[in-house]
Amino acid sequence: MLNRPTITRRGLLVATASALTVAACGTDDESTGPRTASSTDLVIGGILERTGTGTAMGELQARAMELFQVQVNAEGFQVGTQRRTLQLKIVDSGGDPKKAGELAQQLANRDGVNALIGGTVPETSSAISDVAQELQVPFLSLASADDILTPLSARTYTFKVTPDARDVAQALAQEIDRQEIAKASILAGTGRHGDAGVRHMGSALASRDITLGSTVRLPAGDQDFAAAAAEAVLGRPGAIIIWAMSPDAGKAARALRAAGYTGRFFFTPEAVTEETLSEENADAVEGSYAISPGSLGASSLTETGPEGQRRRDLIQRYVTQYGSFKGFAPYAGDGISLLIQAAFQAKSVDRGRLRAYLERSSLEGMAGAYALTTIRHGGMEADSLGVFSVNLNSWVRTS
Repeated sequence: MLNRPTITRRGLLVATASALTVAACGTDDESTGPRTASSTDLVIGGILERTGTGTAMGELQARAMELFQVQVNAEGFQVGTQRRTLQLKIVDSGGDPKKAGELAQQLANRDGVNALIGGTVPETSSAISDVAQELQVPFLSLASADDILTPLSARTYTFKVTPDARDVAQALAQEIDRQEIAKASILAGTGRHGDAGVRHMGSALASRDITLGSTVRLPAGDQDFAAAAAEAVLGRPGAIIIWAMSPDAGKAARALRAAGYTGRFFFTPEAVTEETLSEENADAVEGSYAISPGSLGASSLTETGPEGQRRRDLIQRYVTQYGSFKGFAPYAGDGISLLIQAAFQAKSVDRGRLRAYLERSSLEGMAGAYALTTIRHGGMEADSLGVFSVNLNSWVRTS
């Protein structure tokens, strides 16, 4: 199990967040802001990678937003003296940063959304963030790179709901140490996501006295991974950390097995998707480990209490609509919950007031826990992370 201090910030979040959630969905004047699409509803623009780079994660987050909308609108939520509903305008960036920025401008100016959610790829997320800052629209990023929020002075309208790369690296090193593996190599993807892994993973391993073997980067684009895999297995490391987004994570695992590697794989949260468990990847990834938000694994079906019921409802709706559920973290759903909570506290859906109240938000969400402040705009609390393994083609939480 991941080591935790006796008192965690997450533990302090639960009572506050539960009370706020109940209040927001139960029973003042509003300040006005930039023109929005509706004077009565909360309108959120979702800019996601439903095609192109990032599709494996982007499509799942789009589904999460749509399923959350059904849950929320079953009862609505209170904003000031009015009962509100949630409107979504979800568009496809195709994984193209330029297009993502253009879509952000359209949603903000033409459609008048109150807030934006999206960008599972760091490059698209940064493009959206630039527009959000210029047009003063709250933006909740779904990207994992740790530089999305820096410098904070230029990112005052951007928040992040994914785990920090530093926390993921520390959790991976802890699990590798727990398994008494003495040497590990890193096979990292391209772009800023891979950069973050290389930046944090070496020091995390060193802090556990684990020898770092080779650090290898995957080639860009749709190229063969054989050469990178052959380099990564040199020196026979006991573990290979595949710091890559899906679908590259599964493709890398196949290449490593083809190179003769028989050791253990360790993945980051961006690999915990249905695509990684596809038929062509199944044999290569069976028995692998991953660090991922721990609150929406299969064990959620046995949880009790209001949040447990919400998770069960989400999973059941997902199975009904898409046929099966293999587990993923609904970051976008937590982004919606943070915005609803901010609207309740602000008694308004005004963009500026939403941003101000996001900066004082705490939430125990479905994916994890959050405590946002004026000097910390994300991401997820470190003790929200759990260890998963692939068992019989399913992500199963082990600690």
